[in-house]
Amino acid sequence: MFSAEKTAALPIAITQGDCAGIGPEIIAKAFRTEPQALRGCFVVGELQTLRRATALAARVAGGEQGIAQPIAVIDQPQDVWSVPDGVIALLELPGLAGPQAYGQISAAAGEAAAKCVVWAAQAALRGEIAALVTAPLHKEALHLAGVTFPGHTELLQAEAAMHAGVSIAQMPVRMMLANDELRTVLVSIHVSLREAIEAVTQPQILQTLRITHQALSKSLGRSPRIAVAGLNPHAGEGGIFGREEIDIIAPAIAAARAEGVDASGPFAPDTVFMRARNTQSHPGEFDAVLAMYHDQGLIPVKYLGVEDGVNVTLGLPLVRTSPDHGTAFDIAGKGIADEASLLQAVQMARNLAA
Repeated sequence: MFSAEKTAALPIAITQGDCAGIGPEIIAKAFRTEPQALRGCFVVGELQTLRRATALAARVAGGEQGIAQPIAVIDQPQDVWSVPDGVIALLELPGLAGPQAYGQISAAAGEAAAKCVVWAAQAALRGEIAALVTAPLHKEALHLAGVTFPGHTELLQAEAAMHAGVSIAQMPVRMMLANDELRTVLVSIHVSLREAIEAVTQPQILQTLRITHQALSKSLGRSPRIAVAGLNPHAGEGGIFGREEIDIIAPAIAAARAEGVDASGPFAPDTVFMRARNTQSHPGEFDAVLAMYHDQGLIPVKYLGVEDGVNVTLGLPLVRTSPDHGTAFDIAGKGIADEASLLQAVQMARNLAA
């Protein structure tokens, strides 16, 4: 029996990711190890791909536990509430390619992964689901499939902009990587380092601070303390190692503070993440660090543990989270992928949606 409250609640969609990678495997393992944590969640994908993943999870479990989980194909998101405990709900999209060879980049896998993301994004924008959690996809496979966007973030941005009837430029988004100890938000995402340096402009930084302030104010229930990292070593050392901090970053911080954003810096990039890290023995000085480019912000969080990190897209009119790792083609099909980050992503999606 299911309560009326559960029946009325909006479910969470989990997209299968690239079927040649570890996405389906970690989904199957998550449903197997933490079924209660995934109540109200369903998979968007292809039946045979998920069956292969549940069989793999069963072999890993072994012994009396080595029975593959049953799968129930549902027609619409709300049907998830009628699926019995211990059964994985799957909303199967028509025309998706079936299982592809593990560890192999293919257009078929890229196309299937993209279609799952687009369906889930549109469902979220229609108000049919509370959030979407995206298993990893492969950017080269997307490219082979003719998808012009380099990753989840840009694809979701385009769908949201189309839904709102605005240009992509009018739907600015940012990537936040977070775990229990550290949050980082990026000024630029998937571009070359040269392009990332060129993206360090006052409007870009100010826009990132606004998006971060708005998103974290909702989840924290208060104004977040945002530390801004410098671009250059030692934050430029007073202009000796570069003037970006003086001419660009500091004015953007001042403009944000004038709008009521609790931003400070720029701070030396090699120490600001340690200052922001929050542990029992060391309460963090900040709620988030604004990093100037992809690796500057992601390396500190991933160093603390890829299995605990969650990727969150800020600025969208929907909730989207993702595990803090890629398709891991090198271990796909071996049964050793860790589902912990996916479970963390589901929990964060619930919190943000609530």
